[in-house]
Amino acid sequence: MSDTPLGILDLVPIPSGATAADALRNSIDLAQRAEEFGYARYWFAEHHLNPGVAGTSPAVVLALTAAATSTIRLGSGALQLGHRTALSSVEEFGLIDALYPGRLDLGLGRSGGRPPARSNGPTPTTTPVMDGRTPNGLRIPPRFSFEHLLGSPRFALHQRLLRQPNAEPQEYGEQVEDVLALLRGGYRSADGVEAHAVPGEGADVQVWILGSSGGTSAQVAGRNGLRFAANYHVSPATVLEAAEGYRAEFEPSDDLAKPYVTVSAGVVVAEDDATARELATGYGLWVRSIRSAEGAIPFPTPDEARAHVWTDEDRSLVADRVETQFVGSPARVADQLEQLQEATGADELIVTTITHDHADRVRSYRLLAEEWSRR
Repeated sequence: MSDTPLGILDLVPIPSGATAADALRNSIDLAQRAEEFGYARYWFAEHHLNPGVAGTSPAVVLALTAAATSTIRLGSGALQLGHRTALSSVEEFGLIDALYPGRLDLGLGRSGGRPPARSNGPTPTTTPVMDGRTPNGLRIPPRFSFEHLLGSPRFALHQRLLRQPNAEPQEYGEQVEDVLALLRGGYRSADGVEAHAVPGEGADVQVWILGSSGGTSAQVAGRNGLRFAANYHVSPATVLEAAEGYRAEFEPSDDLAKPYVTVSAGVVVAEDDATARELATGYGLWVRSIRSAEGAIPFPTPDEARAHVWTDEDRSLVADRVETQFVGSPARVADQLEQLQEATGADELIVTTITHDHADRVRSYRLLAEEWSRR
């Protein structure tokens, strides 16, 4: 599988007892190590109002990381278009590309001040799932409902603080088309007025769409002939419909002749399974903090996580994420990633690892890269 590239998605997590400055220094160091280890790309997520996540501005962190690396591709995974304009997004990435040309991935997501897309039910896929598994054994858990988050005070505050008063986000498909037009130099307003983003126009930037289902994001990616990232680590229940929905909608473009998909996975790798499980102990509690609408907590130590008294409600909040995190020795995790690639037909895989100690996170990525290169 070494011909299937591996990338990294980084949330810039803040460990308990550390600061945002520590987290940023750790992430820049990790990007440098990832370049040495041979990873294909390094993406930064965008999150807000989370005490345990420092990744609030992908463009700013990308600029800092570009200055500290030389060859690895860098990108957003994803820029939240719900509280941005097409122009601001293109100009931000155009500034970085002006100094570090040909290395940027502009990953775009629907979220950020825009309510999550509501689903009327699962979208049919051609891959059969029996007893929660695909034919090759990949775990596809029951669908998780995010409805409880939509009415939470924190979600309402998130929208209010990220948007100008009375502002409404542009329709997503139109916004993506505006991004593409500004990058390509073909933007015209409805009444025919031209606009040129400088810097930004003509930038050598790969545009990606990130999505968790076969709905709007997958359709927009396919119809515009763009690369697509499906989020198994966020929504494992819908990864198959996301990938298949994108391929069903794909139309060739000047940039891409056929569909191109990367699929994300949460992983923790150590020399042996027991050590990896210990390093991953805090993951469930961390996911619980996100899904309970309190916001991501600083990533706990194993002892801090074990001190939590779990309820049945807690366990149901995190079950799908915990049981689909790939945790173990390099061989075990590489086997699971091969399984994910086979089930989804992914052209690439992108992995995200969170541990309390930075050295453990670096080692996890190193061990995985070494194992993957032997496949």
